[in-house]
Amino acid sequence: MSEVLDRVPGQEAAVAFLTQAAERPHHAYVMAGPEGSGKSIAARAFVASLLCSEGGCGKCRACRLALDDRHPNVFVVEPEGRDIHVDTVREEIWHPAYRTAPEPGRKVFVIREADRLSPAAADTLLKVLEEPPADAVLLLLSARAHELPETVLSRCHVVPFTALSEAFVVDALVAEGAEPTRAQLAARLAGGNLGRARRLASGEDGLRFRDAALSAVAAAAAGPPGALEAADLVLAAASGYKKGLKAELDREVAPFLDERGRPEDAYRGAIRRIETRFRRRERRAERDYVDWVLLGVSSLLRDRVAVATGAGERVLMNPDLPPDGAIPVLRAVRGLAAVEEARAALAEDLNLNARLVLERAFLQLATVAA
Repeated sequence: MSEVLDRVPGQEAAVAFLTQAAERPHHAYVMAGPEGSGKSIAARAFVASLLCSEGGCGKCRACRLALDDRHPNVFVVEPEGRDIHVDTVREEIWHPAYRTAPEPGRKVFVIREADRLSPAAADTLLKVLEEPPADAVLLLLSARAHELPETVLSRCHVVPFTALSEAFVVDALVAEGAEPTRAQLAARLAGGNLGRARRLASGEDGLRFRDAALSAVAAAAAGPPGALEAADLVLAAASGYKKGLKAELDREVAPFLDERGRPEDAYRGAIRRIETRFRRRERRAERDYVDWVLLGVSSLLRDRVAVATGAGERVLMNPDLPPDGAIPVLRAVRGLAAVEEARAALAEDLNLNARLVLERAFLQLATVAA
């Protein structure tokens, strides 16, 4: 039995399969299911089970590091921009797959959003799948597994994950100690994504993006000059979030430093990977936080429209906040459409000027007559 896999909620079939697989693992798996279904939580638990001498006790050093994506034998690959590039796969999967692991035991490679592999990257990964090292396990996570090349998919065991209902996410958060209203709020704002809902429910910092959204809506509702101020507020919040990430890097490398705070020789490669992953996360951080704030804006405007059309409080995305009745309904509708359009544009093209996109969206909210 794996203690860490037993903690994965709502995916009994997938957990049962992974628990058996951890004893005699295949060389590659695809964890396939919708966003928020718990694939990342299950992947970390499976990795811990593979690396723990007791099969995933959840308490030892190997489990703690694996559950935090910091184990030296774990190689995590994520999209850089829109795609996962061939150089990334070559440097972080192909080359290390055939080298000795930093620590005794298996090497595990986790590819998040694997459907974003470029054609050249997929071809390079295929070479590893065709001749897998005996001590390597690859995990591909995807919400669109059908978009993976058939040559890749056919060489992996597919582990399906099902969508989690909002009620299930709320119950899980309450069972973990969250206050019911906060749990409901977190589940709705997270769109049923359990991992994201946990972060939102874990403390006041989890809802800081919504505070920025409230300020931006209030500024834009005051008129066109306020729309420019709203864009400034969103960008300032995103910049502040990015600056706060530095402490995370220090925490992640701490286990691999000696008593003088210098990298231990055996872990220099692991530290470089952590630093590389951190730089990628840092580059995405501002754009991701802008999206979170815009999601908060959308939820506030949606609640205003819902109440105006006679919907009850039970459908509100922000059950702890009364909708701003000062915003005319037509303005809220047009503003909601503009904000969602801005979110889509920023997700599609990372080279867009975020300030101009935000100003355009908030001007729609500010200038439409009732």
